[in-house]
Amino acid sequence: MSTPTARKHTALPKAQTLIEALPWLTRHRGKTVVIKFGGNAMVDEELKAAFAQDVVFLHHAGLKPVVVHGGGPQISRALDRHGIVSEFKAGLRVTTEDAMDVVRMVLAGQVQRELVGLLNQHGPLAVGLTGEDAHTITATKHRPRIEGELVDIGRVGQITEIDTGAIEALLADGRIPVVSSIARSQDDHHVYNVNADTAAAALAAALDAETLMVLTDVEGLYEDWPDSDEVISRLTAQELEKLLPELASGMVPKMEGCLHAVRNGVETARVIDGRVQHSILLEIFTDEGIGTMVVPDQDDSTTDAKGES
Repeated sequence: MSTPTARKHTALPKAQTLIEALPWLTRHRGKTVVIKFGGNAMVDEELKAAFAQDVVFLHHAGLKPVVVHGGGPQISRALDRHGIVSEFKAGLRVTTEDAMDVVRMVLAGQVQRELVGLLNQHGPLAVGLTGEDAHTITATKHRPRIEGELVDIGRVGQITEIDTGAIEALLADGRIPVVSSIARSQDDHHVYNVNADTAAAALAAALDAETLMVLTDVEGLYEDWPDSDEVISRLTAQELEKLLPELASGMVPKMEGCLHAVRNGVETARVIDGRVQHSILLEIFTDEGIGTMVVPDQDDSTTDAKGES
């Protein structure tokens, strides 16, 4: 039988961990955090469960998390089952009319429902919506420029307007909004597939969020990939803008999203390794943040290593 002294010693590290989180809890309480859910965290069962725990923890710690998700792996599998070839240009999925039907079905009917279910295992918290609902995300047709030419990639949208009314109402009611990256069309009755990184960044800016967090399958933005695996821990918007032309196509929407966010009122944008369990809590509540953090240019001399003033 353990003595009271032994029990105290066993519990002490837990208490110390909680106390270490206190400054971060105080700093972030009441702030909106937009989290883009993606990468391996979307398909690994343990990582999905850990992600849901992290988001619910943020909620109960007094933050206001908003989750935005895509569904790349799930969409690719569904397209395969329907005999539709997956094709990407400029880091974006080419989306035909037939493919758009599948994208809409997978995002709103599968990925969103699973994520809402995981969050709601911890209480009646999460509410799912798409960018179509309450005109949350409006878009027009996006034609990326590839080798100097504008290219038609189908029903892929470029965001033109964000209406945060529905999300703000849910946050005020103590809910966790889970937003699928589908947009209503500005000029016809169709819908658009919107890159989830871009959607998360636009929502973060419109919500005046404190932080945008983008989960990905790498440690962060590498210094000199593939010659080096050294991760850039922090850079300013101007520094990021200079690096954009050199980035791999898959990282471009993520880092463009981070750049848009910090240039439109978001205090920090972070690309973090979603393969690490509880990476969100490590990033928010400790000094041992992981990944790459982007800060506004004007904050360059007034932020510490974690980007906190």
